[in-house]
Amino acid sequence: MGHSALEGRDNFNIGIYQFDYKLRIISSQNKSEYLSPKEAELLRLLCIHKNDLLPRSKALKSIWGEDTYFHGRSRDVFITKLSKYLKKDPTIETVSLHAKGVRLLVTNKS
Repeated sequence: MGHSALEGRDNFNIGIYQFDYKLRIISSQNKSEYLSPKEAELLRLLCIHKNDLLPRSKALKSIWGEDTYFHGRSRDVFITKLSKYLKKDPTIETVSLHAKGVRLLVTNKS
C-alpha cells in the first residue's frame, strides 16, 4: 500500500500496537496511552511512511507550520516520547537521520 493510500486512514497497526488517530490513543493488550495532538499527528505521519524516511521538513511543516531549529528540537522530543510508548515491542524502532528525517521501522508483518 503506497503513502497516498494510507493518507486517508485513521487507524493503524504498529507491531503489537493499535493506533487510533481520531481518538489519539495507542493501545496494546490491556494498556492504552492518550497522545497529545502533536504526538498523534507525528505518529500518523510516521505510520503513513512506515519503514520509509519521513522527511524532516515534511514533518515540521505539516505539524508546526514551519521548518525552524526550535521546531526541529521540539520534533526530536516528540520522537523520544513516541519511542517510549512503543518500547514494549522489540520489532519497532525509530531511527533519526541527522538533518534528513526519521524512520519508523517495523520488522514484523503488521
